[in-house]
This record gives sequence, C-alpha cells and structure tokens, in this order.
Amino acid sequence: MAEAQLSTSWRTRMARQMAHGDGIFRAITLLFALVVVGLVVAVGVVTFNGSAEARTQFGFGFLAGQDWNPVDTDFGPATFGAWPAVRGTLLSSAVAILLAGPIGVAIGIFLSELCPSRIRGPLSFMVELLAAIPSVVYGLWGVAVFAPFFRDYVAQPVANTLGQVLPFFAGPVAVGRGIAVAGTVMAIMILPTVAAITRDVLAVVPNTQREAMLALGATRWEVISKAVVPYARAGIVGGIMLGLGRALGETMAATMLIGNSQRISDSIFAPGVTAASLIASELTNANSDLHASALIEIALVLFGITLALNLLARLLVWQVARGPAGSGRI
Repeated sequence: MAEAQLSTSWRTRMARQMAHGDGIFRAITLLFALVVVGLVVAVGVVTFNGSAEARTQFGFGFLAGQDWNPVDTDFGPATFGAWPAVRGTLLSSAVAILLAGPIGVAIGIFLSELCPSRIRGPLSFMVELLAAIPSVVYGLWGVAVFAPFFRDYVAQPVANTLGQVLPFFAGPVAVGRGIAVAGTVMAIMILPTVAAITRDVLAVVPNTQREAMLALGATRWEVISKAVVPYARAGIVGGIMLGLGRALGETMAATMLIGNSQRISDSIFAPGVTAASLIASELTNANSDLHASALIEIALVLFGITLALNLLARLLVWQVARGPAGSGRI
C-alpha cells in the first residue's frame, strides 16, 4: 500500500512538472552544464594524448628542462624543456595581477561609491570598452608606443638604481621587450575585468551596511573600508582571480612584447617566453612529431596550471566568504 502511494505521488509530481515545462527546462539546462564539463574533459584528453611522445621521451624532466632546441644538430638530438615557458608565464601573469589588482579594485570602488552620478555611466562605459579591444591591438600599441616609453622612462632608470643591488631589476634593457613590459600591457588588458566585477559586487551591497556605519558616525572612507568592501570581499577576490586567468592564457600581446627568448635571466626586464606565445609561434611550423608533441605538452602544463589556480581561487573565495567577511557584517 505504501509503495503504491509512493509511486502514485511520484507520477503526480512528474506530471505536474512536465505540464508546466519544468522538467524539460531542467533537462535542457542539465545537458548544457554537462556539455561544459565534457569540453573541459575533452581538452584534457586531447592534450594528454597529443603529448604522449614527448612524455615518453622526456618524462617529468620536461618540466624542469631549460633547453629548447627543436632541430637535430651534429652536437646532439633535439631537446625540449618547459621551464622557460612556465617561468615566463608565471612571472608575466604575476606582474599583470600585481598591477591590475589594486588599481582595478580602486577603480571599482570609485565608480560604485565615490563617482558623481552624472559621469558614472560614461566612465563605466569607457572602462568596459577597454575589454572589447582585441589583444592584437594592445600588442601593436605596446610595440609601437608603450615599449619604447617603458624602456626609456621606467626600465632604464630602475635598472640604473635598483639594478645595482637587486639582480631582479638589473639591465641591460636596450631591447625594450621583456617580461616586465609584457606583464604591464597584460595588466592594462585585465584591468577592466577586475574593475567591472568590483563595481558590480559593490553595487549590490545592501544600503543597510552603509547606513549602519553612518549612524555610528563613521566617515565615508570608514564606511567603504570597514563595511562595504568586507561585505563584497569574496566577489572582489573572484574578479581578481578571473583577471589572472586571462593573463595566464594571453597569447598575441605576449607574443609581440615578451621577446620570445628561451634564455633564462635573473632580470625581469630581460626577454622571455610564455607557454601561450611559444605554442602560437611554433606549433604551425613544427619540425617533427616530437616538436609538435612537446608543444602540446606545454599546452597540457598550461592547462594544469590554469585548473590549479582556478581551484585555488574557488577555495580562496569560499574561505573569504565564510571568514571575516561574514563575521564582520553589521
């Protein structure tokens, strides 16, 4: 009797859902969600299978290898190492996020909390317009305009002063292209992402947070720093990590500005290479199957770095959302 009632109840509930389209809509959205998961798995499988020859040839030493010579010579066979590309990717992305993170958050705070209403719309539009500019245009502007300016007025003075005691800022910087200039241009590219997300998450903070602090006699700065920003901290961190994800995978601007050199230098002003720029510049002209497989393994390494950072970002956002941001609310 109980089983019959349960079966009847289940059929009634399913019929009610199908009658209003809820079941069909749920199935369609579930299918799209599974397609996204399937695409991620497919990318991982394709890059893993495509890198089989390089993984068999070099093993885990590929990650720490510093030599990249795709041509067989009288001195030895072709050798491949991922460390210069991995190092260049991490350093250029770190430069980009260290510059774009604080500036983007500051822009978002200004647009949401301090900007006069009559210019808030135009300024927000201009910030978001930066995100619509193709990366190749950023790269062209960087090569023609920004790289010479950066070399003469930033890199050279810093190398002449700090470079005397810190090898990280040492010269020479005559080339004008390197990790620092590529990271700076990438910072400009991800700036609208960080700023727009910060503005949006601050805009949805309840006014009760602001009013409670104002009622206690707090200044505008105290309201923003102690009530509004802590409330939206999880969203701000998520926006910064989203910008970092774009910096990691940037291709055209990095290819045009980083110098594409496999040599490892202590100076951040020296030319380097990123994983994305290396793949873009060499995959279509691979000398051999091993060369192509090594480039695909570089893509696999970049895919793994991106997944690891995204998992770290989710963990960080979760920790921030359940930590002081929650306990500090009014």
